[in-house]
Amino acid sequence: MLSVVMPTSSRQKKKKGGDVAVQGTNDSSVVSKVSAAALGYFHDDFLQHFVCKVARRSPLINRGYYVRWRAVDHCVRKFLHVTENCPKRQILSLGAGFDSLYFRLRADEALAGVVVFEVDFPDVARRKTALISSNITLRGMLDSHLPSPTGAVHVWSGQYRLLGLDVREESQVKEALEAAGLDWAAPTLILSEVVLTYMETRWSDVVIGWAAKLLPQSLFVMYEQIHPHDPFGRIMQDHFHKLNSTLHALRQYPDAAAQRRRFLDKGWDQCVCLDMNDFYLGLVPEDERCRVETLEPFDEYEEWHQKCSHYFILTASRGSFMAQALLTHPPVSPVSSVNTSLSPVALSVKPEAACVEGLGMASTSVSPGQLLLTGGSSRGGRGAVSRVLLRGQEGWRSVPREPSLDLGVRLYHTVTLCPGGGIVVYGGRSSPLSPVRGLFKVMLDPGGPPAPLDIVNLCVEEMVCTGDPPPPRWRHTATIVSHKGKDFLFVYGGKNESDAALGDGHFLRLDQQHWTELPVEGAAPEARHSHSACSYQGGVVMFGGLDRRGVPLGDTFVLRPTDRGFSWERIELQPPPVPRYSHSAHVIGQKLVVVGGVWMHSDGVPGVVTIDLATRSSIEFSLDTTMVPWPLMLHSFCCELTDSEEPDLLLIGGGGNCFSFGTHFNPQPVTLNLRPVLG
Repeated sequence: MLSVVMPTSSRQKKKKGGDVAVQGTNDSSVVSKVSAAALGYFHDDFLQHFVCKVARRSPLINRGYYVRWRAVDHCVRKFLHVTENCPKRQILSLGAGFDSLYFRLRADEALAGVVVFEVDFPDVARRKTALISSNITLRGMLDSHLPSPTGAVHVWSGQYRLLGLDVREESQVKEALEAAGLDWAAPTLILSEVVLTYMETRWSDVVIGWAAKLLPQSLFVMYEQIHPHDPFGRIMQDHFHKLNSTLHALRQYPDAAAQRRRFLDKGWDQCVCLDMNDFYLGLVPEDERCRVETLEPFDEYEEWHQKCSHYFILTASRGSFMAQALLTHPPVSPVSSVNTSLSPVALSVKPEAACVEGLGMASTSVSPGQLLLTGGSSRGGRGAVSRVLLRGQEGWRSVPREPSLDLGVRLYHTVTLCPGGGIVVYGGRSSPLSPVRGLFKVMLDPGGPPAPLDIVNLCVEEMVCTGDPPPPRWRHTATIVSHKGKDFLFVYGGKNESDAALGDGHFLRLDQQHWTELPVEGAAPEARHSHSACSYQGGVVMFGGLDRRGVPLGDTFVLRPTDRGFSWERIELQPPPVPRYSHSAHVIGQKLVVVGGVWMHSDGVPGVVTIDLATRSSIEFSLDTTMVPWPLMLHSFCCELTDSEEPDLLLIGGGGNCFSFGTHFNPQPVTLNLRPVLG
């Protein structure tokens, strides 16, 4: 018979609102874990018994909870392996909530000589106790015929103890754990999975300190948030603040280095801290990553990498024996920093008055002071309506172009201005399983209805092309190149529903609307998507992107015209730029100006990098966004050169689905002044 009692202490502390709100994060977390397990991200038959109803989460949230589960499981399994010859071992889970770790390990027969102690708020422990006692599967995983527990212990089984108490009270914790049978000298894993950050730092530091003091042979495993000050971090903080669950640790310990110093200062011997990009790409085997990445259609790379850069997994050890259980640094970190040249000058950014938002749009200049925007998605959904941005004396304003310019629902497509007039719209997708096929041409419509003097009439027609067309794709580039006096649309890279990244190039002869083959020599760039490609000296200059493994690229290639066709040349830059993708780029003279994007660098977010194609050098510039009153997310955005007196870029749209914290759209375009870049 399962021994289950309620705490007998008559002293019930009144819960603060923050404590109750923190307990609510447990409920949301377990629902998300159940969603990921149900879709096969990881195997856990017991989580489902801790929720009333299974709810399917988005692919981004499922991946996020997978990497969290995988990191914790990695550390737990390593501890169990290192201590497998020890007669007695312990796992102490702080703020365990409705975690199923004990039940899962018991089913795997991985708990030889192990006792699992779980500690959480008394209310949470009571709810978990009720769920266990009422469920035959969970109840069957516990031993019977045990003495009735007392004090703070809610469930007492041979290898499982569930305690309800506040871990901030060291003396109470020590007394309760001793009464529950914890052996302070035995090898112990202490697990804190997004728990301590909800406490005021003075209290969480106390917990880290007493664990080091009381457990001389132990491994502390912690999973929490970092990087509070960049746009994603600001949205993350705001989300938890609205839930009355402030992330206290971020102010004092904002990054992995600070967390490592924290543990060393609090008495731990060694500490290794990895952000989740480093963990996923460095310590999860490639075949396992491939398995996970094919479970669901997925096209939220920017948000995935940003989520992973804002969480870490940490291991800290006490005692020489436990050092063997520390996380290992990946042999070659895919997110390691490069030595860059950072300008002391920050480029100023200021918002424009026009109200335009959207992700995955495409843009081009129609005429002086007029920019065409197509496709994308916004708060109103995925739109087929195109619009024109007009610059007047009061700045930029937005004018819808419906119903005459309907290009269908599409994201991550290209629009390319052709020599002699006209705009080619190519590729894109309506969903990660539905690429958009065919090409369209947008032209001036001189026979259209009368329009105001500052607005041009546009019309659209489908292009009927001959030859062998490329496979459908999105997140590609489409650039004008010239060969023997003829203009071609050069399509390179991208992805589609079956290929994680494409490495093929295709030429469309524009005057004949014919897909043709041209000789291309030299070593071609590796497959990629979300890169940039700009017309340059009759060819193309290409930078960055995301490779098949999901790792950002920082290489630069030039496709040069030759007598026979074209030739690829890799440009080695000193210093090399930080790898990035989902950026925008423009050639101005001999400089390639790259704006925004996503990188896995530890410091901030990408601003601007200028690549001097003549001297083969690069320099990074940060952005001064003090005039922008919202978090400025520069990925999945459009960028166009203005024809104003100042050397300006207009940045339009951008943002993303910030994990489970909500979707953010940049609500207005912003102007980026390039004078310090161009001199």
